[in-house]
Amino acid sequence: MTDRTTLAVRFLTSMAQALATMSLYAEGHPARARAAVASFDTLRDLQDADPRPSFSFLGSDVVYGQQAIRTLTDWEWALRLANVGVQRLEFADIVERNAYVAFLEDVLARVSAFSTIALANATASTPLPRSGAAATIRFGAIGVRGSNEQRVTEVAAVDEASMMDLNVEVDALQWVHDEVSGDRNIPLLEAESIVRSLSVAMHGDSAMLLPLLTLKEFDQYTTTHALNVSVLSMGLAEFMGLSPREVRSYGVAGMLHDLGKVRVPKDILTKPGKLTPEEWALMRSHTVEGARLILQSDQNLDVAALVAFEHHIMINGGGYPDRHYRCDCHRASALVHVCDVYDALRTKRPYRDAWEPATTLTYIERGTGTEFDPDVSRAFIAMMAKWEPRLAVADLSRAAA
Repeated sequence: MTDRTTLAVRFLTSMAQALATMSLYAEGHPARARAAVASFDTLRDLQDADPRPSFSFLGSDVVYGQQAIRTLTDWEWALRLANVGVQRLEFADIVERNAYVAFLEDVLARVSAFSTIALANATASTPLPRSGAAATIRFGAIGVRGSNEQRVTEVAAVDEASMMDLNVEVDALQWVHDEVSGDRNIPLLEAESIVRSLSVAMHGDSAMLLPLLTLKEFDQYTTTHALNVSVLSMGLAEFMGLSPREVRSYGVAGMLHDLGKVRVPKDILTKPGKLTPEEWALMRSHTVEGARLILQSDQNLDVAALVAFEHHIMINGGGYPDRHYRCDCHRASALVHVCDVYDALRTKRPYRDAWEPATTLTYIERGTGTEFDPDVSRAFIAMMAKWEPRLAVADLSRAAA
């Protein structure tokens, strides 16, 4: 770990210790003050290296800035904080000790309230205790933004215009593709970071949001399509009740499913007319090539490699690549397949216009049991029926203009 990451871990550990200690003693007890001050001192140590630290708590994950802290995976306080509305935590460059103590008191009150039987079945919108801490500390749902005049306990409304500016993620994924096309291994940490960033955008408020990208130019198709399939795959995995670890794994697999296309000539990828048999053979090779590239980079990406190999195989055995024997595809492949088809059809291509969402869903419904796994396709249709109003399409050309 870097020195800053070590300081971040030390701070979060001290914050949890302070909250635990404060819960044991009544207000005014000196032990509460000592614990809070000790934690504040670790915050100042962190801010000496990083003046404006920020954290996200996503399920069992802790993200510091844009970096996942692997040593805190499954840290119990990540879930506790998220449960009481502290998914995002940001510090200004000057934090007063009294403000930090007030913040701890507020969080402790929230944790205590959440733990009572009376609030056991409370909804996410149930009011929780508030404090008067200064606005140098801000927390709330993922996506917290706004001016410094906001109070620390205010959960800022999602600024969709800002949240939908995913050009950073597009550029990052393009860099990943460039690394791979240059015969270097997949930069796995950066790839996982992109998926985590997409997850943050998806959970921007109390309702699920699917931030799908539109093309600025067709040259971006491979990148934007990969990000969209990642978002749809995570959304569907979550909708189907899979574990947070599986959701992330499927998000990475969705993002890397077309990785083999970095080996396909650009003029074939962007060709507006019908491909020749030779060109089609090169295009179809991206499944095998993608699986090979992924496994060469990291053996732990076996699910992503399977998805890269299988995502064009239909449930009835059709599609490609050809296999010498019949076997069922991995569930992740079936899930990514339907997301891949949906995004491909709803995107304008050089040789056809984009399909309307309803037309695309009808196609998927008709292919249930032949092209698509029935459980997966039905879940996808149900998800889109529920979340279609929550699609937030980002036009990349706006940010570039």
